[in-house]
Order: sequence, then structure tokens, then C-alpha cells
Amino acid sequence: MQSLTQYHTFSLPSNCSSLISISDPQQISLNNLFPRPFYLLGEGSNSIFIEDYHGTVVQNKILGLDFNESKNSIRLRVGAGENWHKLVSTCLRNSWYGMENLALIPGSVGAAPIQNIGAYGLEVKNFIESVEFLDLQSHKMLKLKNHECKFGYRDSIFKGDLLGKVIITHVNFNLPKENYLETSYGELAKLIAPSPKAIFDEVKAIRRQKLPDPNVWGNAGSFFKNPIIDKKVLGSIQCDYSDIPHFEVSDNLVKVPAAWLIDKLGFKGRILGGVQCHPKQPLVLVNLGDAKGQDVLEFARLISQSVYTKFNIQLEPEVRLIGRDGLIEL
Repeated sequence: MQSLTQYHTFSLPSNCSSLISISDPQQISLNNLFPRPFYLLGEGSNSIFIEDYHGTVVQNKILGLDFNESKNSIRLRVGAGENWHKLVSTCLRNSWYGMENLALIPGSVGAAPIQNIGAYGLEVKNFIESVEFLDLQSHKMLKLKNHECKFGYRDSIFKGDLLGKVIITHVNFNLPKENYLETSYGELAKLIAPSPKAIFDEVKAIRRQKLPDPNVWGNAGSFFKNPIIDKKVLGSIQCDYSDIPHFEVSDNLVKVPAAWLIDKLGFKGRILGGVQCHPKQPLVLVNLGDAKGQDVLEFARLISQSVYTKFNIQLEPEVRLIGRDGLIEL
């Protein structure tokens, strides 16, 4: 058995049957694929191994960054194993602007399209031109264009139809030179002289102030997605809570902050077993040092059930929970 504690940022004591690292797509074919079942892992910032995983963990370490400049845009081809924040920093340093709002999001480049990561008014789908991957059935290298990836809120085809069937090798980005600065979200709206560098610095400062460092307190970032609800549900909540923040998604739907719902129920700072609902950001659960997988499940289920009972809203995990045989439901 191979310890996984250092390979996922929540740092629960857990193991897997074997661990394989891939730095070149050809390794997969040369190895005649790999033992199944398997779980594909980037930097482990969005996966929590609740118990020992009875399969192979495959680490994606495919690196590299190539760029091509045209009159109107910068195109990047980036290895899936590259660190996401490092990519955003490299772009800023080279005056390739656009992705500053996504600074300091933990994880790898290959995980970005799977989760359609987003923050402070932007999502990565805004910049993805295409995604390259190895099809594990045909053993062929294939590519999906942006519109074929079925991007949604923290969702994509890679979490749906293609889950467990492909390995992303590279992500292709298109950064327009006519860059639009998104500063409508929260603290960014207060910037006096917004610029790509100012946005980048402000986003880093906000995240460091509000979110616990996984090197100090094990965590996987936001545990739940911000729910999208019908305006009728919002209206019923507003009868008792007129201050509920919400953001219009469509004519009939709004997004509400999961952190607000959780905070209203008094979970901020609360501890169950070795897990704490973070005292500054209730959307984050942290490992106090001696957490067990069952502690995480019990606390997350308690929060989810309480929110549903009080607000009639079903929270969905943003993190991926891994059990003995793979992904498990909350």
C-alpha cells in the first residue's frame, strides 16, 4: 500500500494499492494502460480520500508551455500537470492578460477544465480554446473545442460523459489582447485604478485573508458549490431573511452563496471530531490535525441536511470524495 496523506491537501490518513506518475502521454500506452480501478489525480486540492482506496492512483505530471502570438491574441498550449497559479503568474509576467481573477486557485492546469474553475466574476471556460486528451478506450489522442466541453457551473463533460474515460494531456488557451477587466465582484469593485496587476494582487490578498493555507490546516478549499435556485425559492427565504445575497443567473434562476446559508445556521467555527467549519470562511472545512474520513462525511452531511431543512436548498459538494472503490456520494 502507498500512503496518500501527502498527495491530497486535506491530508487525511489514507492509502492506495499503487501510485503511478505520468509525465508523457506515451507512458500510458507503453505501460499497456495501468491497473484498474484507477483514480486520476492532479495536485489533490479538490479530492479527499475518505478511506483507503483499493485501486491505482495516477498522478498527471505532464508539463510544458508553448505560446503563439498573433495580432489579436496570445494562444497557449499548457501541459495538464502544470500548477495553475504558476500559469496565471507566468501570464501576468509576460503581459498575457485576462486570467488574473483566477489567481491563487489551487490545483493543476488539467483540473481547470474538468471543474471549470472560477472566481471573482470569471470562469476558465472564458479562455479555453480546446482540451487535448487521451481516450483510454481507443488509445487515440483527441481534442474537444470549447463548445464541445459542455462547460457549466463547476461542471464539464469531463465530470459527466467522459468521467474515467480520458486523461487530459494539454489545455489550449486563447487570451485576447483587447483585455476586458472584470472588477464587478465584491472587493474588486473598490479598486481605484484597476489593472491586471492590481486585480492579481487584490485577488491574492483576499484569498490569503479569507482562506486557510492547506500547508497549515489541511483543507480542500470550498467544500460546497454555491447553489442555483428558483426565484420562487428565493422569495420564500426572503420572507424571513430579506438580506440574503443573490446573483441573477437567468430570468428564473439565481445563485446564492453557500457560505451565507451555512453561516446563518451557526456552523462557522463549529467542530465535529477532528474537523472544523472554518471560523472565517464557513464554506471551507479544515482538518485540525487528527481528522478521520468519517468525521468529514458526518460534518458535511449535517451541514447539507441542516441547510435543506431550513432553506429547502440541496447543497452539492464541490470537492470529490474518494472511498474504497472510487467516488462516493455525500
